[in-house]
Amino acid sequence: MSKKKKKYYTVWKGHKTGVFETWKDCKTQIKDFQGAQYKSFETLDTAKAALNGNYFDYIGKNKSFKSGLTEAQLKKIGLPNYNSISVDAASSGNPGIMEYRGVDTKTKKQLFHQGPFEQGTNNIGEFLALVHGLAFLKQHKSERIMYTDSKTAMSWVRKKTCNTKLERNSKNKPVFDLVDRAVQWLKTNSYTTTVVKWETKAWGEIPADFGRK
Repeated sequence: MSKKKKKYYTVWKGHKTGVFETWKDCKTQIKDFQGAQYKSFETLDTAKAALNGNYFDYIGKNKSFKSGLTEAQLKKIGLPNYNSISVDAASSGNPGIMEYRGVDTKTKKQLFHQGPFEQGTNNIGEFLALVHGLAFLKQHKSERIMYTDSKTAMSWVRKKTCNTKLERNSKNKPVFDLVDRAVQWLKTNSYTTTVVKWETKAWGEIPADFGRK
């Protein structure tokens, strides 16, 4: 069995800031801290350098991407529509600390962000991100399309339900409060936004990705 690669965790905003050598220590700093900002790095030097920088300069940064698809497949898929927004979620564990956000697909400018929440799942975060995006575009009377890399979230939105198996408890109450609001919004609002699956194999990670893989 291969040895798990060690990671270092930079915390820009938390109960304590700094670089931590274990996920347990990092989690202690971000748990119950509204608006916590953190990211893992593969080396101690890069984690320390990042601490002196800006959080938003580091999240969502893709490693150099080269598609494994053929030229014919890439031609068939085409390029992304940059008159759009992209949404994504990140969860450290399942369930675990979860957050989601929406960005402008072309510039990657952050349009909205929620979390981190103490307990959630990636699917719930993807669902909330989609509904938040729909409400955001409707509020701004925008005709832009919206990208997501989650087929599950797309299905839940179409069915106007959050079909999660996560059981409700005191820790995840803030998340389920948002879920209830999102489901209610879907049931009481119409929208014209086209939701499109992001082609990760052709284009790399979605622009809203938190870059923590």
